Amino acid sequence: MGDKIILTEVLEASNLTDAYTEYTPQTLLNELRHIGEEFIVRYSDLDDRNVLGEPEDQRNHDEDKTFTVDDAVEHLGFGRFQLKLSLLTGCAWMADAMELMLLSVLSPALACEWNISAVQQASIMMVVFSGMMLSSTFWGKICDRFGRKTGLMFSTLMACSMGVISSLSTNFYTFLLFRGLTGFGIGGVSQSITLYSEFLPSAHRAKCVSLIESFWSIGVVFEAVLAYFIMTPFNWRLLVLLSSLPLGIFSLMSFWLPESARYYIASGKSDKALAILQKAARENRCQLPSGTLVASHSNTAETRGDFSGLLTSEYRTTSLLLWIIWSVNAFCYYGNVQFATVLVQSHDECHGGNANDTQTTQCKPLTKDDYELLVYTTIAEFPGLILTLFIIEYLGRKKTMALEFGIFMSFTLLLFLCLGRTMVTVFVFIARAFISGAFQCAYVYTPEVYPTTLRAVGLGTASAMGRIGAISSPLVVQVLSSYWLALPIGIYSVAAFLGVFAAISLPIETKGRKMVVSKN
Repeated sequence: MGDKIILTEVLEASNLTDAYTEYTPQTLLNELRHIGEEFIVRYSDLDDRNVLGEPEDQRNHDEDKTFTVDDAVEHLGFGRFQLKLSLLTGCAWMADAMELMLLSVLSPALACEWNISAVQQASIMMVVFSGMMLSSTFWGKICDRFGRKTGLMFSTLMACSMGVISSLSTNFYTFLLFRGLTGFGIGGVSQSITLYSEFLPSAHRAKCVSLIESFWSIGVVFEAVLAYFIMTPFNWRLLVLLSSLPLGIFSLMSFWLPESARYYIASGKSDKALAILQKAARENRCQLPSGTLVASHSNTAETRGDFSGLLTSEYRTTSLLLWIIWSVNAFCYYGNVQFATVLVQSHDECHGGNANDTQTTQCKPLTKDDYELLVYTTIAEFPGLILTLFIIEYLGRKKTMALEFGIFMSFTLLLFLCLGRTMVTVFVFIARAFISGAFQCAYVYTPEVYPTTLRAVGLGTASAMGRIGAISSPLVVQVLSSYWLALPIGIYSVAAFLGVFAAISLPIETKGRKMVVSKN
C-alpha cells in the first residue's frame, strides 16, 4: 500500500461509490475511526485534519523531528506505570529501613547474650555503616555502567543472604563480620531512588520521592512492632532472620523492574530506551511525542559513573555541600534513633530514665514499655513525611532542608531541660519527624541536581558520606552518653546547625528543574 490513499479512489475500486453517496469524506473517516485501534487510516490533502483530531502517531511524519527522554517522561506524566514502580521501589526502601532499625534494638540483647561492652555495642552499627560506606560508590558505579536494575538485584540479594547467615553466628566477632557484609549489600539499595526518580516528570518528582519515603517509615515502624512481639517471647536471632527476608523478596521482585530509559540513552542504546518508554506509554494509556528518540550527547562507558565528574567546576561546590548535608543528616537521624533507646535505659529521671533501676551490668534488656516507646517515636516519621510533602514544592529543596535542620536542632536543645518521660518522648518525637523530613528532602534533591551520567555515582557518593556520619553516631550515643547524657545533646545540636548552613549555601535550586542528561 502506498504512503497516500485517496478515499474516493478506494470507494470507486470497491464499487461502493453508489452505496455511500450520502457520506462525505469527513463522516466516513469518523465511522472508520471507531472500528478499532488496530484499523489504520491514512490521510491525504484534507483541510480538516485538525478538526477531525488526527491521531498523534500519524501526524507530522517529518524525519527530522526528534524528542528526548525528558520530553517523553514529561509527556507520560504520572500513571499506572509510575504507580507500579512506586510499589516496587517502596518495597526495597521498606526492607532497607527494617535492617537499619534492627540495629537500635539489637545492642541491648547482644550485651546480655555475649556480655559485650558499650564500645563493642557501638561497633555493631559502626561496622554495618562502614560496609555501606565502602559499597555506596561501588554500587553507584555498577548502576551507572551496567544498569540500575542489575545493581539493585545483586545488592539486595547479597544483603539478604549475609543477614540470614548473621542470625546463625555463634560469637560476637562472627556476627560482626556478617553484619558488615550485610551493610555492604544494603549500600546499593539507595539506587532504587535513582531508578524511580528517572521516570518521574518534574511536576511530580518531589512529591513522589517524598511519598516513597513513607515506605521507609512503614519499615521502621514495622521493625519496632516486630521487635515488640518477637524479642520478649523468643530471641534476637529470629528477629534478625525475619528482618533479612524482605530484601530477598525484593531481589526476586526485581525481575519486574524496568531498566532506566535514561541509562539506556546515556549508554547509546536508544532502541531499548524507546521500548521502555513505549511500554510506559501503553500502561499510562497515552502516546509518546512524535519523532525519533535522541540523546543530547553520546557518552562512553568511561564517562559514565566517573567520580571526577562530581568535582568539576560546575558541580564541585554542590558536591562538597551535599556531602556535608548527608553526613549531618545520617549522624543526627541515626543518633536520634539510638538515643531514644539509651534514654529509656538510663538511670537519669530528667531524661526519661528509671531512677529505681539499680542494675549496673552491661546487660539491660529492653522491656515491653521500652519497645512501646520506640514504636511511638518511630511513628513520628509519618508527620515529618507529610509536612515535607507539602512544603517542599512551596519553599523549594534548599529552604525545606534548612528549616527542618533548624527545628531538629531546637527540640534537641530542649532535652537539656529536666523533663519527665512523657515530655522527653514528645521532644524526641518532634526532632525525629523533622530530621527524617530533612533526609527525605536530600533524597529528592541529590538525583535532581546531577546529570544522568553522574546521577547514580553522585547519589552513591553522597550516601557514602552519610555513612561516615552514621559510623560516628554510635560512639557519641553509646560511649559518650555513658559519661554524661548532655554530651550527645550538645553535639547533635551543633551538627544540625552545620546542616542549616550547608543547605542554605547550595548554589542550585532544583524545584521545577528538568533532569539533565549530560554534564556537557
